[in-house]
Amino acid sequence: MDIVKVFGTNLRRYRKEIGLSQEAFAEKCGVHRTYIGAIECFRRSISLENLQRIADAIGVKSYQLLIENENNIEGDKTQ
Repeated sequence: MDIVKVFGTNLRRYRKEIGLSQEAFAEKCGVHRTYIGAIECFRRSISLENLQRIADAIGVKSYQLLIENENNIEGDKTQ
C-alpha cells in the first residue's frame, strides 16, 4: 500500500462527490489550490493537522481518507 496514493485518490474522490473544484476546496480548507493538486497527483505528503482540516472540510472521519478502497486503481486520475 502506498499511503500517499491512497490518500490522494480518496481525497479526489470525496472532493468530486461533494462537487467542489480544487480551488473551492482549498479555500474551504484554508490551503492553496496547488497544495490540493499536489496531494491528488501524489507529489505531496501532508501533516496530521492538514489531514484533519481536509477531513473536516469533506465531512468524513480522518481515517476514512487513509483506507485503501478496492475500487481505487493506483494512478487512476479519472475518479
